[in-house]
Amino acid sequence: MAYQISGRVIKGDGYGKNLGFPTANLERRQWARLKRKPKLGVWAGIAEIVSTSPAPRMHSGHPPQGIPQISQREIRGTPAHRLGRGNRKFYAGIVIGPYDKYHLPKIEAHLLSFKGNLYGKYLNIYLNKYLRPFKKYQRLEDLKRQIRKDINFIKKLKI
Repeated sequence: MAYQISGRVIKGDGYGKNLGFPTANLERRQWARLKRKPKLGVWAGIAEIVSTSPAPRMHSGHPPQGIPQISQREIRGTPAHRLGRGNRKFYAGIVIGPYDKYHLPKIEAHLLSFKGNLYGKYLNIYLNKYLRPFKKYQRLEDLKRQIRKDINFIKKLKI
């Protein structure tokens, strides 16, 4: 089952950028409306840049009219650059978690091969393959090594 999470890119703490793996942090308003929530952890998926305007309001947990819907069948086995029309898509390493004091997880994506600023843009994130549980690392080098492994694995996947 592929999950879709949509939202506007907001400012994060800059931790990923400082590590050399910048991430797009999504606002989490839609999270509470998801009927089925994905497991916390690291996922392989696709990030689709939908617009540069502020995020449209969500109604009943469904993306607003005009935001493209992509089914699980359409996502699986389709190269990222061929999904949809007119929007830019990137393979992505996606982290869901950990939960904060409001019981909302961080939702952030590292868009492979993307260069630029995403603040304020609206993204659709498609979680296609669960890679591993979320984990805290004691040593920074261990975390960087694991991120590089995750990225190399994502590049080899046919999602």
